[in-house]
Amino acid sequence: MERKSAQEFDQELLYLYDYYVHGQIDRRTFLERAAKFAVGGVTALALLEMLNPHYAFAAQVPKEDARVVTRYEKFSSAAGHGECRGLLAKPAGTKGKLPGVIVIHENRGLNPYIEDVARRVALAGFVAFAPDALFPQGGYPGTDDGGRAMQSKMDGKKLTEDFVAATQFLYAHPECNGSVGVTGFCYGGGMANTLAWRLPDIVKAAVPYYGGQPAAENAAKIKGALLLHFGELDARVNAGWPAWEAALKAAKVEYEAFIYPGTNHGFHNDTTPRFDKAAAELSWTRTIAFFKKKLG
Repeated sequence: MERKSAQEFDQELLYLYDYYVHGQIDRRTFLERAAKFAVGGVTALALLEMLNPHYAFAAQVPKEDARVVTRYEKFSSAAGHGECRGLLAKPAGTKGKLPGVIVIHENRGLNPYIEDVARRVALAGFVAFAPDALFPQGGYPGTDDGGRAMQSKMDGKKLTEDFVAATQFLYAHPECNGSVGVTGFCYGGGMANTLAWRLPDIVKAAVPYYGGQPAAENAAKIKGALLLHFGELDARVNAGWPAWEAALKAAKVEYEAFIYPGTNHGFHNDTTPRFDKAAAELSWTRTIAFFKKKLG
């Protein structure tokens, strides 16, 4: 299938899709409201299929890439869901310990796109760890619709504790030198913000992509630095940014934020039409440079 671009869809339809994938409307409602955009023989169901992820596009660093070594490792989350698992990725042929980066998925489990992002982080010279929140329920089911349904039924507080435990796991990992950062996308962006204040003595650098913001009073707990990426058209997430920025300033937290013109929520995800190549590449260049500066 040929990848479509956001410009080929009405912005209202893209907002409808955003509501759908974040649980604000159900599938039937999406299809009913999308019907008015179904013209020229294209059905609402076909529009949904065009907008959904196609993971053949998410192979910037394929699984078999000899430059990267990957394996799944389990960790314990006593305050969360117990036994958990994630994908560990590191550059091939490296000796000694490396700085670590936690990579946090969206609201649908550890899908192929996030696994690919973990390999990209490893290729940049870090040991990456991408936890799968769905592992206690059997793991990412193979589709994002199924993953969203699974994750939406899990205890949110326990999920947070799972990611706290994953970060502590990487921090103490024999292949990590204890210098740890975190990045995440959508749900994972919000979790990156959370980990920055929950683990201020561990997280030196956090890079949330279009992530929801914590309560303002938590800003004062952050000791690390933040690099925040937003899509200009992402009104849902951006609504909380002014208050969070004010809290960061008041707490004298080191941060830098970028809003990418004309881009939607999910602009980094190269498996959907909301992907914006220029913004994705620029933000990623900034992300890796930030981690190298802050983590060593």
